[in-house]
Amino acid sequence: MNELWEYNTVYSTFSSEDEAKKIAKQVVIERLAGCANIIKGMDSVYIWNGEMEESSEIVCLFKTTKDKSDLLMQRIKELHSYEIPCIVVWPIVSGNPDYLDWLRNSL
Repeated sequence: MNELWEYNTVYSTFSSEDEAKKIAKQVVIERLAGCANIIKGMDSVYIWNGEMEESSEIVCLFKTTKDKSDLLMQRIKELHSYEIPCIVVWPIVSGNPDYLDWLRNSL
C-alpha cells in the first residue's frame, strides 16, 4: 500500500528543450526519477541582479520517491546550466495506486 507523502514531484525550469531532455534522460537512466514530463513554452518574469528579466523557459516535472528526492535535486543542480536553478519539491498527496506502484518499481 502506498503511504501518504511517499512520492514527490520535483519541478525545475531550463533554458532550452535540449537541456531539459538531456537532464531528464540522465536522471531517468540513473533511476533518480521514474518519469520526466517536459513542458515547452513557459514565459518567466523575475528580478536577477537587480534588473527585471523576461525569458522563455522549459518546465520539467520529475516524478520520484521521497527517499530519492534529495539525490535527484542534487543531480539536477550538478547538470544544470543556471547559476541558481529553480528546483523545488512538491509532495504527491494522492494518486492512481497503479501508477504510484509503477513509479516505485521504476526506480
